Amino acid sequence: MQTVRDLVGLRKQVAAWRQAGESVGVVPTMGALHPGHLSLVAAASHACDRVIVTLFVNPSQFDNPADLERYPHSEASDAAMLAPAGVDVLFAPDRQEVYPPGFATKVMVHGLSDIMCGAHRPGHFDGVATVVTKLLLMSQADRGFFGEKDWQQLQIIRRLVRDLNIPVAVTGCPTLREADGLAMSSRNARLTAKDRAIAPTLHQEMAFAAQAIVAGALPDVALQKAQAAIVAAGFDRVEYLELRQAEDLTPLQELERPARLFAAAWLGGVRLIDNLPL
Repeated sequence: MQTVRDLVGLRKQVAAWRQAGESVGVVPTMGALHPGHLSLVAAASHACDRVIVTLFVNPSQFDNPADLERYPHSEASDAAMLAPAGVDVLFAPDRQEVYPPGFATKVMVHGLSDIMCGAHRPGHFDGVATVVTKLLLMSQADRGFFGEKDWQQLQIIRRLVRDLNIPVAVTGCPTLREADGLAMSSRNARLTAKDRAIAPTLHQEMAFAAQAIVAGALPDVALQKAQAAIVAAGFDRVEYLELRQAEDLTPLQELERPARLFAAAWLGGVRLIDNLPL
């Protein structure tokens, strides 16, 4: 695995692969890697001849400057995880390489970006959409690999790729979970031991609610019961717990498949998200 920090070097390497007739996959990350990220790398390695992993902590998607300040920077340990995983290039640009002086463009996906997480984190998905657009175009990949854990983000990326005619196939990869059901996330490392023991309740209660709705319970009733149980378990608050259509994220008052259950909740100052298909 080689580390590349500039666009010229990345494009030169991709051009050599193209000349050899090889396909290219890209896995965008912000580092602080865990097995969930490695599952994306494995999917990319299976589908493509060459794999690029990007490592860039994107400042434009942080609505809270303190959250950006706390985000871990661990390139050395991340690189050590990626080297034996079949990654060909680690693209780790600095901020000016991605956002050069005078940068004035923003990508916004209306409708999908201002609900759920977007409603509680103003500007977050504009930052995500902008940087993902840049990374897909910078890498010139054939396929991009993204986790289903942030399903809203995945749908935003699918929409921008379609709307902007970016020639890349977007592949969603299943959420990886700990043995107790907690969705893997870089944020989990910030949980205290006590809160880590409480955290799986989010997934458990979502699963109970999903089962109840599929069995015929009214969604409002099932979700109110789940929300009360999550708070009773020790969560600070539930930001949202909603049933929505899977593709366009339209809110649902009754079960219409394909649907997904979405949640965000705060525990010990850490914001956890999850979603489940119904």
